[in-house]
Amino acid sequence: MTKLYYFLLLLSFLSKHALAQVGVEFNEEKPHHLSVLTGGSYIEEKDDTFSTVGIDYEYRVDKLLGLGSVVEQTFGDVEATTVLAVADIHVWYGLIFQVGPGVEFVDDETFAIGRAGVLYEVEFENEFTISPQLHYDLSSSEDTVVFGIALGKVF
Repeated sequence: MTKLYYFLLLLSFLSKHALAQVGVEFNEEKPHHLSVLTGGSYIEEKDDTFSTVGIDYEYRVDKLLGLGSVVEQTFGDVEATTVLAVADIHVWYGLIFQVGPGVEFVDDETFAIGRAGVLYEVEFENEFTISPQLHYDLSSSEDTVVFGIALGKVF
């Protein structure tokens, strides 16, 4: 119950501060963003880190909000696939908060999860992006901290 409380508190904080967005670039002609993530997943219950790769698609609705999906695969002693529907809240320049529900498939089991995370996206003149990311996945089975760096393209 305590984890749920902190998760909801974080979501409340993120949504409150999203309204204070300043100076974010937004190109209505190129609202799509696709990126590939490489990094790791630290699973608290196992006290171990596993390699993780993923792909993320976002459609920028407006200056503040993007909607999309994330698919990640964790390798090692734990083989898990995570699928999420996310909202990307563009707060300030490249600072983005990501929240959303999802499903995690581990072995023959399926778990509902919730994600709250932060990333800082730097866009270059050629419309390629790079973003360090840190996410917390809250699950009924085991909570996970996902971290990494993503390379992407705006189109």
